[in-house]
Amino acid sequence: MLEILQPTLLRFDSIDSTNLEAMRQARAGASEGLCIVAREQTQGRGRLNRTWHSPKDAGLYFSIILRPQMKLSGWPLLTLVAALAVRDALISACALQTDIKWPNDVCVNDRKLAGILAETVETQMGPAAIVGIGINLSVDTSSGLPEATSVESVSGSKPDREAVLRELVDAIRARYEFLYHNEGEEHTLREWCANSSYAFGRRVRVALSEATFEGTTAGLEADGALRVEMGDGKITVVRAGDVRALRGVTNG
Repeated sequence: MLEILQPTLLRFDSIDSTNLEAMRQARAGASEGLCIVAREQTQGRGRLNRTWHSPKDAGLYFSIILRPQMKLSGWPLLTLVAALAVRDALISACALQTDIKWPNDVCVNDRKLAGILAETVETQMGPAAIVGIGINLSVDTSSGLPEATSVESVSGSKPDREAVLRELVDAIRARYEFLYHNEGEEHTLREWCANSSYAFGRRVRVALSEATFEGTTAGLEADGALRVEMGDGKITVVRAGDVRALRGVTNG
């Protein structure tokens, strides 16, 4: 039986990036479960080398060190675990229902509310996974970003940052532990699909480094990759790319 993850918090007033600090801590020998929390990030990071706008106290900026005892092929599921945990936390702390967009966004009405960045780092204790989460809490966080929103914008009231943090840590612990149970990986995939409007029948445009194409989502592969059905019925598996919904168009 897996020992329950025991998260510990390391707080910063201001930092370059919680993921970068988590990497530094992991290389220095930090144990699994160390969480980096900052009031402000000066170099917040997202997928595809994008920056994350991280003004002071306007969002929850969080990273956790994990040292999964599973095959590396299963590590991409950590992004799904994190997305589900964010959704759980926002329901518990803010009574807010959200959608999950592949591969790493939590949204409301197709507008980004939270982002996830999972990275790996080599350490003397073996490889570690760094899972970073940024949640837009107040309206200031999404200013200047037309496709973003915040908990405050959606709910009409400013959320309790510490309550969101507590619920997020608890949700990550529960979701991560369950990943190790029998059929935990399959359950995580099913849960993600059940809580994402992007899982099946969503018309999307996928931008890869070498090409862009359109198709209809058709679930996930065992490693969390997105399946997209093309016009000729063939399935294209997307493991890295930018996925955008074609507004107003769904199938199924």
